[in-house]
Amino acid sequence: MGETILELRDTKAYYIIEKNFVRAVDGVSLEIKDEIIGIVGESGSGKSTLSNVMLMSIKRPLTFMGGSVKLYTNGNELELTNINREELQKKIWGRETSIIPQSAMNALMPTKRIRSYILDVMKSHFEEIDEKEIIEKAINRFEEIGISGEFINRYPFELSGGMKQRAVIAVATLLNPRLLIADEPTSALDVATQKMVLKTIKELKDKKIVKSIVFITHDIATVRQIADKMVVMYAGKIIEEGTTDEMVSEPLHPYTKGLLFSVVTPEPEVKRRGITYIPGTPPDLINPPPGCRFHPRCPERMEICDKEEPLLKNINQRRVACFLYEKR
Repeated sequence: MGETILELRDTKAYYIIEKNFVRAVDGVSLEIKDEIIGIVGESGSGKSTLSNVMLMSIKRPLTFMGGSVKLYTNGNELELTNINREELQKKIWGRETSIIPQSAMNALMPTKRIRSYILDVMKSHFEEIDEKEIIEKAINRFEEIGISGEFINRYPFELSGGMKQRAVIAVATLLNPRLLIADEPTSALDVATQKMVLKTIKELKDKKIVKSIVFITHDIATVRQIADKMVVMYAGKIIEEGTTDEMVSEPLHPYTKGLLFSVVTPEPEVKRRGITYIPGTPPDLINPPPGCRFHPRCPERMEICDKEEPLLKNINQRRVACFLYEKR
């Protein structure tokens, strides 16, 4: 695919609430290259927490418990876990990595013009700025992603949902970050607006505004439209990873199959089997089940699944954590 942008190795991040540890990200390793990666899974699978780990944007009750988060930039290798929050905010966030957060449209105060957000972002990175130059740059970025530059002088309540979302995207990419994380950017939008926002996000990479995109969603159908690679999370762990085409045409893990077969798709096997659902609910991550965390809901459950945890192993250019493939 190309150069590595970010690399996670055995990362763990838990929510510590009183004396309880919620294992939201529990031993995740992932390499992000010059590509669009879709991370999918049910609510509570750890997707959004993983995005915080990628940025090392850790605030209590979330606590980083261990592992490595390496950013590769300009021939340098930066261990983000060794950089304090103030330095991350000044030198990394917005410049090297950036995020379109969940409910981004609602993050804009209705009484503050869009241009004020733009200036605030730039002032957080530079002690002195030329406001005229910054506004010109912002107007160009708005127009690059298909919004009239005049919108920077408007209030958020004057924009439609899709326009607000694209305005947030423009602000998040003002400094051309190498890695952009989009956390559920289409979840509150109608179908037509979703399509427009997906097109905008994809064009960020096509126009080389960003090098890599991590697209987080619970909707596997959306990932199919945008991602080169798909990563499936369940109960704080990655359970399958591969190219989107391969995983849609031949899902390996029973959970991935359940996600795929629970939505309407044109794939022949899905049509043959019909629409199904995954029984049960995701586990309590304070006390996750022993062995494979999916085993209480798994139609392929074996005796070993109750006792031992499957490792994420390479299977024909894919990675999957399931005992069904241990002997391959």
